[in-house]
Amino acid sequence: MTDSQSPGATAPSNGKPDTTGFLPGDDTWTQFRNIYSILTGKMSNEGIEQFRVARDTRNEEADCKRCEDQRDFLLQYSPTIRFLSESIQQLGGDLHNHNIYCRRCTDRKGGGFDPEYGILICANEMKDQGHLEDTMAHEMVHAFDHLRFKVNWSDNLRHAACTEIRASSLSGECRWAREFFRRGQWKLTQQHQECVRRRAILSVRARPTCKDEAHATRVVNEVWDSCFRDTRPFDEIYR
Repeated sequence: MTDSQSPGATAPSNGKPDTTGFLPGDDTWTQFRNIYSILTGKMSNEGIEQFRVARDTRNEEADCKRCEDQRDFLLQYSPTIRFLSESIQQLGGDLHNHNIYCRRCTDRKGGGFDPEYGILICANEMKDQGHLEDTMAHEMVHAFDHLRFKVNWSDNLRHAACTEIRASSLSGECRWAREFFRRGQWKLTQQHQECVRRRAILSVRARPTCKDEAHATRVVNEVWDSCFRDTRPFDEIYR
């Protein structure tokens, strides 16, 4: 044993020192050291991601169970979720606990909608029941749009931009309190519109057929007026 290696330490398999600052292990002391490294800025972005993956894997069963319990509660008692579910049913669709899945995701996103399979909720990314409600509402607006407007998800960026504008606007994820307390957006005027536009551009930018951020911005701007004003199936924006 060399002087630089303490008892119980595990040397990296490649013989090089770990430069990320992340220490593998599930015991309390290791977790404390990792959190301390994050708070003091000693852990790299790569190390922070490794810490998050390890945490999400460790908590997967509990995260999914909590997500499923909250999902079922919202489907039964949330006015927004119930109204969207009923609106989707009126269009011939069916979204309920059998096709709204709570899973651990490796991508850093809240969820997603697939016309064939339903809605995916990233259980490890849900901060609380309110966050889950916003995420479910967002994806259910996508489901409504798919049935009502026959959205071309594969290569029509204008369709994608429009449904992202509507989902961000109607789901509640851009209400003032969430922007202020969760995302550090402290503007008091035009906050809702700026949030919707920002999130729509990010979503369009992530699509394979989008060239760059300027392209995404242009597409969002082209459909903004008509799509932002369209609040169907709601009478108005109220969340």
